Amino acid sequence: MTDTDWDERFASGEYPRAPEPSPVLRAYEPSLPDGRALDVAAGTGRNAVFLADRGYDVDALDASAEGLRIVRERAAERGVADRIETIEADATTHELPAEAYDLVTMSYFHTLDRFADLVASLSPGGYLFVEGHLRSAEPSLSGPSDDRYRFAANELLRAGLGLSVRYYDETTTERPGDRRRATARLLARKSTGGRQSYPPRPDAPARWPGGERDSAGADDAAAAGEKDP
Repeated sequence: MTDTDWDERFASGEYPRAPEPSPVLRAYEPSLPDGRALDVAAGTGRNAVFLADRGYDVDALDASAEGLRIVRERAAERGVADRIETIEADATTHELPAEAYDLVTMSYFHTLDRFADLVASLSPGGYLFVEGHLRSAEPSLSGPSDDRYRFAANELLRAGLGLSVRYYDETTTERPGDRRRATARLLARKSTGGRQSYPPRPDAPARWPGGERDSAGADDAAAAGEKDP
């Protein structure tokens, strides 16, 4: 799927304008370090607007000009436009600054090739959050039709083992319209040593106040770096 195709999807409303951030990211965010964040393949601002609303200075990176336009609109609506910088660039090739971010997030964009670069862009003690579609024995109607753009079992976990893993799961979620979604989620810290600090496991979070529920759409784009609401 080309960048122009994504521009058309975002402009048409086929992809939700305000998808919610991951419940895992939302639940752990109060215990994460403040500062500067990077949202990779930001789309319409799933993570970027949420984090700016929580006080982060956010770089929202995406190849779609239309998606980033919506990010800026949403940020202005929430009164956090001064906390988001949009970067129109290809997330698979864009050069990331070293040790620049306290938090890096990437949701439903499959590019393990950049994993080392994402880690290198974290400041010491910074956190990486990644979630993506998972290969499943049961039919999964949400997400890419090609398994090349889904994580194999434990693949995301293995990629994160150079970090200190704080949360990991592989699970199936039922969605409206029987659009079952199989997802892997990783939250890990750039730290080493046998003694570290660990945030408590948060209670199951309420939905983000004022947010909109995910809707089904943008499910079958056959391109590397698949986005999905």
